[in-house]
Amino acid sequence: MKPFSEYMNEWLYGPEGYYATFKAIGKEGDFYTAVSTSRFFGATIAHYMISLVKAGKLAPDLHLVEIGAHQGYLLGDMIEWIAQEAPELLETMKFGIVERFLSLRKVQLDYFETRFGDAVELLHYCDASIIGAKEAFVVANEIFDAFPCDLVYKGKTALVDDTHTIHFEGDDGQVIALAERYGQTKGEVARGYESFAASLFGGAEKIVFVSFDYGEKEVRNDFSIRIYKGHEVFPLFEEGLDLKALFGKSDITYDVNFAHVIDAFEAAGFMTHAYKTQLRALTEYGLPDLLEQLAKLGSQTLYLRELNKIKTLIDPAMMGERFKLVEFHKNIG
Repeated sequence: MKPFSEYMNEWLYGPEGYYATFKAIGKEGDFYTAVSTSRFFGATIAHYMISLVKAGKLAPDLHLVEIGAHQGYLLGDMIEWIAQEAPELLETMKFGIVERFLSLRKVQLDYFETRFGDAVELLHYCDASIIGAKEAFVVANEIFDAFPCDLVYKGKTALVDDTHTIHFEGDDGQVIALAERYGQTKGEVARGYESFAASLFGGAEKIVFVSFDYGEKEVRNDFSIRIYKGHEVFPLFEEGLDLKALFGKSDITYDVNFAHVIDAFEAAGFMTHAYKTQLRALTEYGLPDLLEQLAKLGSQTLYLRELNKIKTLIDPAMMGERFKLVEFHKNIG
């Protein structure tokens, strides 16, 4: 039998894993993300980044890097907004994606060529530690929920046998210690936050890292782990669920323990700059200003269409409260 984190890693990132090849996101895929909902998600983050450059907190020759980019929509949306608000930065900035899968790198390069031609050079890094920038603004959307996790229940950890059956018979001391740190007796314990934060910390001398995901700072002491397939949601422990049939062919995810994320980043040397709801974050990043600019363009139809999409991002009953922003700084004055 193998630990559940190893099983989940193979499910998502193995040779036949879900993320090893390109998967559609949105209507044609298994789930929606903020990126697939509205281009104003990326535009708002870019607007915030530009404000940091104008305030002298980041230099004009910074690197803009996305982690967990999928096809590259978020980075593309950010570049498109930079071209509108501060086109001079396109002459000084560099743009890159941290991506270990060669097949996805090709998809990203093809997408950027289609969207920008030869106007934008896209760099690739296999790991955040080799970005090698003096200053970097790094963005990620829904990556922490895709880290392999272990499962704990009443002092035992989950093991998975060859028939894809889960047994709570493990005694992984490191997992149990992490669970005890957060008062957790039942639920998911993410693996790899510490090494990821340490790797990112070494990627540039000055860093702003911005990430959005769903979860809370407090553990619920219950299982949130679930499978997404064709926009249907299946709790992992749903009776009769065929894990063998879903393995590698669907997304598997769980609610993020942001207290764990914050502890990992602070242990690596980062300063926690912000933790807040997506609604508050996008509002403070300048989304109302962008909407005002859109309204001034004069197309009421376009404005109303985009406004309806944006409501999904900020409505407390949808993504607005459930999704959180976490922002970390390294050497930012």
